Amino acid sequence: MPARLGPERLAVFETAVRFHFYNALGLLGIGAVALSFDSRWLRWSAGLIAAGIVLFPGSIYLTSLGAPEMFHRLPPFGGIAWIAGWLLFAIAVWRR
Repeated sequence: MPARLGPERLAVFETAVRFHFYNALGLLGIGAVALSFDSRWLRWSAGLIAAGIVLFPGSIYLTSLGAPEMFHRLPPFGGIAWIAGWLLFAIAVWRR
């Protein structure tokens, strides 16, 4: 018996996939930059972006698949982690 998502939940799931994809590409870019120089700013940046991936699209995946409503509170923390991570990345590149 295959489980199926309704149109609204599928649209939410696809949005999470899009955010996940863009930030995963960004994380690969940070890894490429880290090959040129190592910095604690880059390490923190990568960690925050990875945490944002878990919190933002991860919680959206869970809620679109029927997880409890408490997971609706996590995406803002993922967004804050992403903003902080990208700011730290900019600082690392600027300081280089």
